[in-house]
Amino acid sequence: MKFRSLLAALIVSIALTPFALFSVSADNLTESCVESFDATVDYFPEKVEPRFSEGWRVSYHNNYKVVDVLTPFPGAADIDAFQYVLVQCGTPAPEGFDDALMIEVPSGALIALSTTYVPHLDDLGLLDNLIGMDSGLYVSNSEVVARFAAGDLLEVGSGPSVNVEAILDAEPALVLAFGSGSPDYDTHPTLIEAGVPVVVASDYVEGSPLGQAEWAKFIALFYNREALANEVFEAKAASYADLTALTAALSDAERPAVLWNGYLSYADAWFIPGSDSFAAQYVRDAGGMLVLGDAPETQDTAAGVPFAFETVYEAGLDADIWMPGTFGVTTLMDFVAQDERYADFAAVTNGQVYNFDARENANGGNDYFESGVANPQLVLADLIAILHPDLLPEHELVYFRNLPKE
Repeated sequence: MKFRSLLAALIVSIALTPFALFSVSADNLTESCVESFDATVDYFPEKVEPRFSEGWRVSYHNNYKVVDVLTPFPGAADIDAFQYVLVQCGTPAPEGFDDALMIEVPSGALIALSTTYVPHLDDLGLLDNLIGMDSGLYVSNSEVVARFAAGDLLEVGSGPSVNVEAILDAEPALVLAFGSGSPDYDTHPTLIEAGVPVVVASDYVEGSPLGQAEWAKFIALFYNREALANEVFEAKAASYADLTALTAALSDAERPAVLWNGYLSYADAWFIPGSDSFAAQYVRDAGGMLVLGDAPETQDTAAGVPFAFETVYEAGLDADIWMPGTFGVTTLMDFVAQDERYADFAAVTNGQVYNFDARENANGGNDYFESGVANPQLVLADLIAILHPDLLPEHELVYFRNLPKE
């Protein structure tokens, strides 16, 4: 009997052991630290990897993650890359990463120096961690706007004149910044010199809409919220794929010509998106053909390509739709007032000029550049509804607005 009792106890113990281990490692720790470190345990069973983003990568180790930002700004070289080692709190930091910034995760209080991070924080349930931003003037998120109005969030500025003292006093666990490659505009060199834990998150460098939106996964890494990031992003990616399927079989003859950002911006140059840009992909996926999209100058680049007025005038005069992306206009009359030659374009004559300023606040903050970056499926739905209204007859425009005559 004694032997049988011991055997039964042993069987029960063995049977329960996998469940005990599973309870330790089934989920990432999003709110707590490790109390008893075990070097054999994988503390990040929930993982992410970029499918569309090309500007970052991550490798997982049992108690830490190595995150590389490969392209912190357009044209960045290998020497410009940043590395961050994210260590599960309650576990020892690894050795051999002398040039990397060590950050304990899940991280804590956060300062964001771009509005593009706000929708990701919202999706990941991290807005409560936000304690400050560069400015509250241009934010669209209603919760963040309300917190600024109540005086609950810091304004710290940006660039070399960023308020380092205010940031140091706030003691953030993390500051999210973006890079431009220019010392006249970048904030992160000043913060690095001051010893602030700053991370460069350059989503805007990505050449695809889904690549930009996928930086939600990057932010999730710092809070161990990979599972939620995967869930949120994959739902958006699936919706985007469903929408592209609507236009995939369209012939060239069925694809309207779209003049995008083809307006006289400065220095007598008109900028047309390169073939590898997110704008060009939007037009293709929405079932359109980009004016000058086949020009040799626009090939294999994500940058805007300057053209002389005469070139754009000739190529875009008969374009079906014009999406100028201009600022400070309410009507077609306002738009034409910028340059009387705009009145010659068929899109203007036919009332087919659309601007992405439908959600603009009183200070000029544009939600297209905030939540639109995180929701490419909504932007694409807008574009399909504009280019092919028969394919999405019930869709109400979110970010785009048809400019009225007056």
